[in-house]
Amino acid sequence: MRAVYLDHAATTPLDLRVRRAMEPYLKSEFGNPSSLHRWGRRARMAIDAARETLAAALHADPAEICFVSSGTESCNLAVIGCALKAPANRRHILVSAVEHHCVLHAAEWLRPFGYEVEHIPVDRYGQVDPDAMRERIRDETWLVSVMHANNEIGTLQPVEAIARICKERGVWFHVDAVQTFGLLPVDVEAIGCDLLSVSAHKIYGPKGAGALYVRALTPLQPLMVGGGQERDRRAGTENVAGIVGFAEAVKLAEATRETEAQRLTQLRDRFIQTVRETIPNAILTGHPTERLPGNAHFRFVGVPADSLLIALDRAGIGASSGAACSAGSLEPSHVLLALGWDETAAQEGVRFTLGHDTTWDDLQYVVDVLCREVRRIRDKSTV
Repeated sequence: MRAVYLDHAATTPLDLRVRRAMEPYLKSEFGNPSSLHRWGRRARMAIDAARETLAAALHADPAEICFVSSGTESCNLAVIGCALKAPANRRHILVSAVEHHCVLHAAEWLRPFGYEVEHIPVDRYGQVDPDAMRERIRDETWLVSVMHANNEIGTLQPVEAIARICKERGVWFHVDAVQTFGLLPVDVEAIGCDLLSVSAHKIYGPKGAGALYVRALTPLQPLMVGGGQERDRRAGTENVAGIVGFAEAVKLAEATRETEAQRLTQLRDRFIQTVRETIPNAILTGHPTERLPGNAHFRFVGVPADSLLIALDRAGIGASSGAACSAGSLEPSHVLLALGWDETAAQEGVRFTLGHDTTWDDLQYVVDVLCREVRRIRDKSTV
């Protein structure tokens, strides 16, 4: 059976060059970076070199890079860690309504401890209006978190404008850049953020490795304690192999970032145009132009996402939905609900995310399967 993987926003395959860079640290270079002997020193040197690589890619200082286990941990540490440093009279937190659950749930986790959490609304494309956010900042506001690009519908956010507002009001600003890092320019100085989250496995690196950029003097309470690693920001013996692999993935991504983004954008636009011209009532969601290069998200009216995804999988196609499966039923996507869709419509969104190996021949096959399966599901529902 033909296999076409179009779920690169969920995870990417490990690049063979990344695996080769990691192998010594899974075999002979096994030292604990906190040890003083030669094995430990070599491990420490590898981490230091990786930290410099990430810092250079983000236009940060190496001391501002904190290695963690994932994008989720990075966002948790940013939101909860910064919030826990808030004085009693500044416990108001603003997060956009379309954030990844690792941000939304982290913010909600704070409520029982006396924090007020407010969701910033978005427009029909999923974008935050900086002026609308400005109106919600109060004297009590401590932290704002808005993602660089939405993981489901691909919409890019005006993070630079939001950062300027936060700076004017003396509010800390976190950006979840997990979906953009390695694919679009992510420059912490140009953005102006105080905290920024990235992950390895979204850029053909290993699972189990992520990082948090922490601007100097940004308040942060560690969530993992029991050691002095990562400048006392995250205790625990470092995942040396994962960190080395992360850095190698960053080097490879940065070397081809502009040309790959252009290639994916061209493929994406051709795919979107073909789907809309071929399949009736195929609605593109997210911003028509301000979106991730490899993201195409559609609502196929009258076609439940779970039914379509199963049909695609049977045809060897991997895609995804933002609607979560709970107790055997599909829960509506919180992102699509935030765009103003009703619950039925929010269960009909399907995401296709392209990657390094995606070709137009692959996408033409997907269009052919979509035409057949969308028609079949619609016909079945009218019987």
